[in-house]
Amino acid sequence: MKYPKVKRTFCPSCRKHTEHEVVKVKKKQASELSEGQRRFRRKLKGYGSFPRAKPDRSKPTKKVALLLRCKVCGKSHSIKGFRVKRFELVEV
Repeated sequence: MKYPKVKRTFCPSCRKHTEHEVVKVKKKQASELSEGQRRFRRKLKGYGSFPRAKPDRSKPTKKVALLLRCKVCGKSHSIKGFRVKRFELVEV
């Protein structure tokens, strides 16, 4: 799917429609210090196999998360993600 790099949409900060720069959100690297990770490592310790059964099926695609940055005030907000196999930002 081709999506414009600049989009005119509502800015909740300015409370009016303005030009927004569109940025695809990248997944940040997981911290090894999170409580869930520590709990998971503790569960794996001294265990012969994987502790949980594999799920039957998985989703065919990941949701794309987009961040819109207002060109007037500089504040950013995100929009609801959608599923696509291929995603690219293009100049319009």
